Amino acid sequence: MHNKERKGRVPQAATHAGSHNFRASLELMIATIVLFLSTSAFPEIVPDTYKAHCHACHGSNGAGDTMIGKNLKLRPLGSHDVQQQSDEELFAVISKGRDRMPAFDRKLTKDQIWDLVKYIRTLRK
Repeated sequence: MHNKERKGRVPQAATHAGSHNFRASLELMIATIVLFLSTSAFPEIVPDTYKAHCHACHGSNGAGDTMIGKNLKLRPLGSHDVQQQSDEELFAVISKGRDRMPAFDRKLTKDQIWDLVKYIRTLRK
């Protein structure tokens, strides 16, 4: 009878190992999802903001190669001149404007402006 009681039962060590593997797999899956969402949201949101507010002058890749950009003689956003500016300086230019560039502090949130600064950094040559 003692043998029948054990039949169908999983040894405790095997159960513990199985639950540990399941938990580790679950934690890995959650971490992967969080990482994916945090990195994939940035590229989707920023290009929308960039397209809506920056593209007309700075062009699709920040080169300033649009008709407006050429007429204004804009420096490419990936150029050394632009990239050597601090994040705070870029934030200030986007917020307050410069020369013929309009201010965006009333059109964009601070977070959107910081996201644009990060996006400009991705254009580095």
